[in-house]
Amino acid sequence: MEERLRKQVSIAVKYFSSTELNTFEQLYVRLDELLPEEPPALLHGDLWSGNYMITQDGNACLIDPAAYYGHREVDIAMTTLFGGFDETFYTSYIEEYPLEKGWAQRLHIFNLYPLLIHLNLFGSGYLGSILSTIRKFR
Repeated sequence: MEERLRKQVSIAVKYFSSTELNTFEQLYVRLDELLPEEPPALLHGDLWSGNYMITQDGNACLIDPAAYYGHREVDIAMTTLFGGFDETFYTSYIEEYPLEKGWAQRLHIFNLYPLLIHLNLFGSGYLGSILSTIRKFR
C-alpha cells in the first residue's frame, strides 16, 4: 500500500502543501498498525458500480476486471467510491466472509490510491476527498 500511495503522491506533489505531504509520511508509518494482516485474496481490481451489471436473465455479473492478489478490503472500498452498491451486497459479503472490526473506517485508506490516480489523471476535483482522508488518520 505504501509503495502505491507514495508513488501517486510523488506525481501529485504540486497539489499538496509541505504539511499535507508530512501527513502522508505519518500515515505511511502507521499503515501496519491500521491495516489488519490477512492472506492475499483474488481481487476484481476495479470493483465499482459501473463494472456491475445484470444479465438479460436477471443474473448479476462483474465486468472489466483488473485482477490481482491483495487485501480484500481494497475491493470493498472501491465499491463505495463512485456511487456504492446496495446494502444487501455488504450484508451478504460479511455473512459469507466476515471482515475485521473497523473495516468501514479503513475503506477510506484503501480509497486513497484510486483517488490519487484520479487526481493525477483528472485534476483537483478529487483533492478534497484525499485531504479529508489523510486528516482522519493523523
